[in-house]
Amino acid sequence: MKIKNIAIVGLGALGIMYANHFSKKIGKENVRIVVNENRKKKYEEEGIFANRQKCSFYYVEENEKTEPADLILFCVKGTSLQSGLETARNQIGPKTIIISVLNGISSEEVLADAFGKENIIHCVSQGMDAVRVDNQLNYTRMGELRIGIDQLSKQEQLEAVSRFFDQTEFPYTIEQDIQHRIWKKFMMNVGINQVLMVTEGSYGDVQKEGSSRELMIQAMQEVMPIAQAEGINLTEQDLQDNLELLETLSPENMPSMRQDGIAKRYSEVELFAGTVLAKAKIHKIEAPTNQSLYQKIKEIEAAYS
Repeated sequence: MKIKNIAIVGLGALGIMYANHFSKKIGKENVRIVVNENRKKKYEEEGIFANRQKCSFYYVEENEKTEPADLILFCVKGTSLQSGLETARNQIGPKTIIISVLNGISSEEVLADAFGKENIIHCVSQGMDAVRVDNQLNYTRMGELRIGIDQLSKQEQLEAVSRFFDQTEFPYTIEQDIQHRIWKKFMMNVGINQVLMVTEGSYGDVQKEGSSRELMIQAMQEVMPIAQAEGINLTEQDLQDNLELLETLSPENMPSMRQDGIAKRYSEVELFAGTVLAKAKIHKIEAPTNQSLYQKIKEIEAAYS
C-alpha cells in the first residue's frame, strides 16, 4: 500500500497549511482540494495566501467523478462535518485511508458511520499557531499530527501513512494510546478555545497568571473526571503537559474559536462545552465552568444577527 495522492476537504487554517505543504512536496496535481462550485470560483478569483505567499492549489469540484484518493484529510470545522461528508464522497473508495484533524472526540465516529471504520486512522493535530483571516493564513509553527489506530487490523494503513509523511517531511508522531491523546487535546481545547473566545484574548493572556488562565484551568479540570468515567485515564500531569505546550505558542496569536468570534462565525462550542455537558449529565458529574462558558458563547453567537 503506497500513498501517491491526497484529497483535502476544508480550507480553514489547517487545510491551507497542509495543502500548501503537500502541494510543494508531491506536486499540486497530486493534492486535490475538494470544494463546491461556488468555493472553487471564489478561491480561484481571490486566491489563498500562506504567510503572504499566494498558494498554487489544484481544485476539484465535489460532484466530479475521479479515481478515489489514496488518502483523504478532513480539515473542516465541526459545524461543517456533515456537509463535508458529501463533499468527500466521490473521493473515497474501498482503500482510501481517512484521517480527521477535527477538534473534539467524535468525528471519527461520524466518519465511520458514513464510510466504514476499516480505513480510519485516528488523529490529533497540535502545536500549531496558525491564524486565518479571510483568505490570508499566517503561522510560525506548523505543529504536528499525532496518529494511531484503535485496532491492529489497521496496521498496514498506519504504516502507509507513516511512509508518506516521512517521504513528504511532514511532522507527525505515532501514538500507542491514541484515545488518551485525543482526550488530552480535547481537554486543552475545552479550556483555551472557549476561554479566549469569551474573554476576547490571545494566547499571551493565558500564558501569564491571571483570571483568564485560572478560568482555562478550571474548564480543563472538569474534563478529567468525565474522561475517567469514560475509561480514559486523564490526570493532573496531562493538564500540566498542556500548559507547557501552551507556552510554546506565539503570544499574539489566537485559537480557532477566538477567530470565529472576530469573524462572527458560529463556533465549535458544541464539540467542546456541549460535549462536556452531555457526558457530565450521563455520568452525573458537575461541570459549572463549562456550563457558564457554554451560556456565554451562545449569547455571543446570538448577537451576531
